[in-house]
Amino acid sequence: MLEVYIDAASAGNPGPSGIGLFIKGEGHHIQISEYIGETNNHIAEFTALVRGLEEAQKLGPTLVSVRSDSKIVVASMEKEYVKNEEFKPYLEKALSLATSFDLFFIKWVPDSQNKAADALARKAIQSKNG
Repeated sequence: MLEVYIDAASAGNPGPSGIGLFIKGEGHHIQISEYIGETNNHIAEFTALVRGLEEAQKLGPTLVSVRSDSKIVVASMEKEYVKNEEFKPYLEKALSLATSFDLFFIKWVPDSQNKAADALARKAIQSKNG
């Protein structure tokens, strides 16, 4: 099983934003810190989800478990629905990617269990401003 921890950070809302991905399992230990430009925190969180699934897909696992501290991202994936039109393209892309795995799970975790991805997301903003 591949575990994909995702997080995003924005310095302002909207503001400079970054995503962090921490992927482990099946012999992998991958850390990705990426600046994504100026956006709001929710878009950044959905961007982190899509990027996390894209990275997982490259590794070819059959079972993927995503962990996120974003309640809107987790609820949207579970319900396969989002009210805000701005989020729909991200949700559609994430749902499409999720179907490429034999089994896909997404779970909300508290911030305290997502520190690695959070640090990577913050690092992305720091590197841009730094």
